[in-house]
Amino acid sequence: MKGIILAGGQGSRLYPVTISVTKQLLPVYDKPMIYYPLCTLMEANIRNILCISTQKELPNFKKLLGDGKQWGIEISFAIQNKPKGIAESFIIGSNFINNENVALILGDNIFYGIDFEEYLSLDDKRFNGAQIFVYKVPDPQRYGVVEIKDEKVISIEEKPINPKSNFVATGLYFYENSVKEIAKTIKPSNRNEIEITDINKHYLNQNNLKAKILKQGTVWLDAGTSTSLYKLHIMFKQFKKDKAFK
Repeated sequence: MKGIILAGGQGSRLYPVTISVTKQLLPVYDKPMIYYPLCTLMEANIRNILCISTQKELPNFKKLLGDGKQWGIEISFAIQNKPKGIAESFIIGSNFINNENVALILGDNIFYGIDFEEYLSLDDKRFNGAQIFVYKVPDPQRYGVVEIKDEKVISIEEKPINPKSNFVATGLYFYENSVKEIAKTIKPSNRNEIEITDINKHYLNQNNLKAKILKQGTVWLDAGTSTSLYKLHIMFKQFKKDKAFK
């Protein structure tokens, strides 16, 4: 399985900090933000990774990450000229994906848990369909809301006014190889974006969308706001103090 980190966007929720630097290069405690999603893919035993960002910011990512050999992995880069949706990653990265399955993680998503790597284990050769990672939040209307019954996905809806549950799709997704062709068939939404929720709905309609619920003891934060960045700093500072975080 190959991996993609989407590190584009304008970071408008963090203005004015992100006027001069993209949010994925901001520090989260003692590391650049992008190190965290990179480590998540590595925990999933993914060693071939594509970093997608804007033409302006890509040189900075190349300078920071290099070719990945220092970590025993291979990193390549691609440009997303405009933020046209998360699912565009599969179109941009189509040649990179080639004939393999693919994992996608957003560059501002941070996961942490003592046993988190157990959630990431799968048999790549037998993997099919799609797998999303679901987390319970107090403000689901900000995300793609996932309705689950008896551990089965019933529906998924992008930023609904009246959410059907408090479970939301995090910014980590596993897909079979067909996703790169499916992405090309998705029509842009009212926001003129190729929505990742529409990709997930496609697999749901085929009864081939699986969900793993991240339970108590696992932390997930979308580090795209000043509040979440502050929470992460405090959390990792405490982990360091307790010698639980290395």
